[in-house]
Amino acid sequence: MEFVSLVLKRLFLLLLALLSCPTNTIARGGDLGAHPPPGFMDPGGGLLARRLFEDNYPEITDEMTRGYMSNSELEEAVKKFSKRCANISRIYSIGKSVQGYPLWVIEISDKPGQEEPEPSFKFVGNVHGDEPVGRELLMLLANWLCDNYMTDTLATLIVKHVHLHILPTMNPDGFALRRRGNANNVDLNRDFPDQFYPINDIKHSRQPETRAIMTWVKEGHFTASASLHGGALVANYPWDGSQDTRKQYTASPDDKTFRYMASLYSRSHYNMSLSQEFEGGITNGALWYPIYGGMQDWNYIHGGCFELTLEISDNKWPQANELPIIWDYNRKSMLNLVASLVKTGVHGRIFSSKDGHPLPASVMIKGINYKVNASSSLGDYHRMLTPGESYEVMVSMPGFQQKSTRILLGDESASLDFILDPDEATKNEYTSVKGFGCSCDGKDKLELVEYLRGVHLEIYILVCISLFLCFLLRRTTLCKLLNRRRQITQKRPVVV
Repeated sequence: MEFVSLVLKRLFLLLLALLSCPTNTIARGGDLGAHPPPGFMDPGGGLLARRLFEDNYPEITDEMTRGYMSNSELEEAVKKFSKRCANISRIYSIGKSVQGYPLWVIEISDKPGQEEPEPSFKFVGNVHGDEPVGRELLMLLANWLCDNYMTDTLATLIVKHVHLHILPTMNPDGFALRRRGNANNVDLNRDFPDQFYPINDIKHSRQPETRAIMTWVKEGHFTASASLHGGALVANYPWDGSQDTRKQYTASPDDKTFRYMASLYSRSHYNMSLSQEFEGGITNGALWYPIYGGMQDWNYIHGGCFELTLEISDNKWPQANELPIIWDYNRKSMLNLVASLVKTGVHGRIFSSKDGHPLPASVMIKGINYKVNASSSLGDYHRMLTPGESYEVMVSMPGFQQKSTRILLGDESASLDFILDPDEATKNEYTSVKGFGCSCDGKDKLELVEYLRGVHLEIYILVCISLFLCFLLRRTTLCKLLNRRRQITQKRPVVV
């Protein structure tokens, strides 16, 4: 009762704290500085809103849109793909736009819709309405994977060992209106909560497309991600903003890994790495031009997801006859980026030594101030890391003793499982063999033996055998769970 009373008291105090938080805001996202950034106006003298001046962007003509799929045609293409490739895909909607268009997602996997101890990757296209190349390329990618599954090694690797989620358009309203912002004229890539711009944390002014993405990421347990944009040719990585709003290199804790991922995309591209403007075809976002409220940084901070912003064509809205060339230039890059989830990094599962159950523990790398969490259902984790370096991998969870081990990550991924022991203080409180319907602690055994006094010897022996088998079950549960684990590579996982 004392414990329950303490919990209720703390919840009450937390509620009071939340209710006392300020709710007023003046602006969300954009470039910070002494003066309002371009695109911000407040004609009524009230709250500032993120408005995008129409005359800042060239008019999109009917001739420019010819050859691109309309929103209804894109929806039809998604559903047609789902029927044609039903053995390796499913489709689902993560929400609707302001004007009610469903935000359709294609999941590609050999077991779509099923939970597996495998990494998940997502592509997001058409974040800005006037940058439609991504929506076309993502449909080409989906169809290429379907057509080449079991015949191409890279396609087969991705389908069998990654859950790939493709959102062709995040901003169907902006596309239909031929402008950057959504139906409310808001730049969706300035609409996310931001570490340097707390005003963006106000929920009531967030757009439905943004809310849909945030819910999707929170529920999806994605390992890595990329959004597709147009207007330049470069792979952009965090951070997108800086503390003092200056244009300067602002590194995230995983700067080396992000540079590796961006370089992987750039080097696999036909000519991105040859850029005269960006060395190696990659750039730190804040060094290029700082933005606030971007989707990329939010994914990394709040979703445990390593996201890149990929500028895939110099022209925002090229002629449709150029799309096959742009696809050809980007295809290998897109495939290699997704495949890197299983080709590099450290992967594994985390279990309790008490009963063998998966644990949603935190995984950290010594010297890197960042953590990824294992899934609650399977206890699997997938940590992106730069190859060719030594790392100390640390795993922790409240109520359990921390464990760590050092690995040398070569050119291939490492498979590393952890078995955590409960803390001494919690051992007696921890429920044994949860979910198996068998309790074999000493007290239960003694009570059972006392009850069976005077019963026929044969029954007594049978019960003793059952207890012994139950004991063996506890000791072998971990082995069975580990043996059931689907191997990403042929290497045997290391268990710590």
